[in-house]
Amino acid sequence: MIDIELVVNGRSQRVHAHPLARLLDVLREQLGLCGTKEGCGEGECGACSVLIDDVLVNACLVPVGQCEGSRVDTIEGIGADPRVAALQRAFVDVGGAQCGICTPGMIVAASALVRTRPRATPAEIRTALAGNLCRCTGYVRIVDAVAQACGAGESEGGA
Repeated sequence: MIDIELVVNGRSQRVHAHPLARLLDVLREQLGLCGTKEGCGEGECGACSVLIDDVLVNACLVPVGQCEGSRVDTIEGIGADPRVAALQRAFVDVGGAQCGICTPGMIVAASALVRTRPRATPAEIRTALAGNLCRCTGYVRIVDAVAQACGAGESEGGA
């Protein structure tokens, strides 16, 4: 066990953990940030998507020891960004959220996209969200929601 210092959602944090503990577990269990979900635990579904120094990662695959000195942004911390607020509204307005397990990871992944491509095309949206699985939708409404937030219109008939 070691002390690891990182910045989570803009706040300096010191966690006491085994360096190989999953970032996902530290976020949920030590820091109480349960918006980041565990889906598969294998990096396949994207439910645990977070940003580490503005890079989209699956928190279930990242040992917390690798986060020393890094900035970690979770779904709880990105909502102040007006682009993210627009994404959240669009998910509600368009019906992109159903059961809610994938939604935080989808929004985190989409936020990474809109920060770099604020006018992303539907094809770019589908590519950016390819690492995030949804078991409830056919993805059309999710892509439509991100497209609406990007001002790009509809998803041109499907994901």
